[in-house]
Amino acid sequence: MRALTALLAGLLFGAGLMVSGMANPAKVQGFLDLAGWWDPSLAFVMAGAIAIGSLAFFVARRRTRSYLGLPMQLPTTTAITPRLVIGSAIFGVGWGLVGLCPGPALVALGAGYPKATGFVAAMVAGMAVFELVERAKAAIQRV
Repeated sequence: MRALTALLAGLLFGAGLMVSGMANPAKVQGFLDLAGWWDPSLAFVMAGAIAIGSLAFFVARRRTRSYLGLPMQLPTTTAITPRLVIGSAIFGVGWGLVGLCPGPALVALGAGYPKATGFVAAMVAGMAVFELVERAKAAIQRV
């Protein structure tokens, strides 16, 4: 049941990304281009997502178990660290240059956008490098 629910949620999320234009790099870059031909339509998508997400977190904070019976696992850290700021800046630069972020990139890859292939490859490589660095740091700390 969990796998089916995850599949359906992923399909719904992917369809929403396609319908909203978030998986279209040109549309996203048009939204980010404040000095050129700015396309404000994604601001409405973001506002809707924030509203729905806020409602979901409001409900989730009052529960100890999900609707599937799993324990709730909500973020507890609120600290703004240099690592968070640097990571956010890298994410923002990548989003602005390519017009994709991880979720929409996977949807765009499935939809056949050529830009998505290179982006997803770079994203996977970046995650692999991060994992290697974290393992090396953990090994050094154990010594």
